[in-house]
Amino acid sequence: MITVLSTAEMSGPATYRRSARERAKRKSYTMPDASSAGTIDLGGDLTVNRFGFGAMRITGDGFWGPPRDSDEAIALLRRVVESGVNFIDTADSYGPNVSEELIAEALYPYPDDLVVTTKAGMSRTGPNDAQADGFWARDGRPDRIIEACEGSLRRLKVDEISLYQLHMPDPKVPFEETIGAFVRLKEQGKIRHFGLSNVNEEQIRIAQRMIPVVSVQNRYNLDDRRSESIIDLCEQEQIAFTSYAPILGGGHGDKAVRQIAKQHGASERQVMLAWLLARSPQNLPIPGTGHKDHFEENLAAVDLKLSQAEVASLTRDV
Repeated sequence: MITVLSTAEMSGPATYRRSARERAKRKSYTMPDASSAGTIDLGGDLTVNRFGFGAMRITGDGFWGPPRDSDEAIALLRRVVESGVNFIDTADSYGPNVSEELIAEALYPYPDDLVVTTKAGMSRTGPNDAQADGFWARDGRPDRIIEACEGSLRRLKVDEISLYQLHMPDPKVPFEETIGAFVRLKEQGKIRHFGLSNVNEEQIRIAQRMIPVVSVQNRYNLDDRRSESIIDLCEQEQIAFTSYAPILGGGHGDKAVRQIAKQHGASERQVMLAWLLARSPQNLPIPGTGHKDHFEENLAAVDLKLSQAEVASLTRDV
């Protein structure tokens, strides 16, 4: 569903012009397929499988610079798409720029059913380090949002971004001014749909008065439930909720997670992801990794069907 620049640029390997499903059918072995998670609509004209991939961790150490092995990162991205994942989440600040560049190198020209969503609103001055939360700065200035979009269009080799998101509100810039930049980008045809990340309900409502909001991306997992009300809002209004950091911790559910994993012969990571899929039909988890084995372990969660009692045991508060 990504619009390419021109037919002249469609000269890449024919394999990656076919849809992910067509490629998967040609595999001689069985592997999990993201379609088992069901589908979700974005904005009424995009449909993706309800299991995505977060592309932050394909970059270098501290999410800074290129990965140690670019060929491995490219192979991982191709495996992601071959496995039926057709929603890849990235941002200009991942690397910075590196994640978007690798996605284009691995997958352009893109399969017809692939949505690559990217974000603007954060800047980087250096890698994450062990003593701090990294060098991430919010930057919601309208001129910077416009500049970031132009850069993402260029790196992803598209003339329209299917879903463009505000990475994080900037307290130094009036929220309406930041959203206004996305409104202009949509009017100019540079973005098709708009989404928000790291926001509360008030910010969602403000944005909705200015532009249709088709997705909200907040941190959410068994240990961090601060976005419970946001998920409920998304379910009521048919907005996709893309939960990032979906398998960090287990919190009060640790014991239940271990028991359920043992009963199903699954990993704890798979149980956490299966719980997210069961939590709401609007939930689209986007677990990220830089390793093929971790990706395949995560993907197997789409075939793990938890009972209502198991979901309840993980959901209840203590």
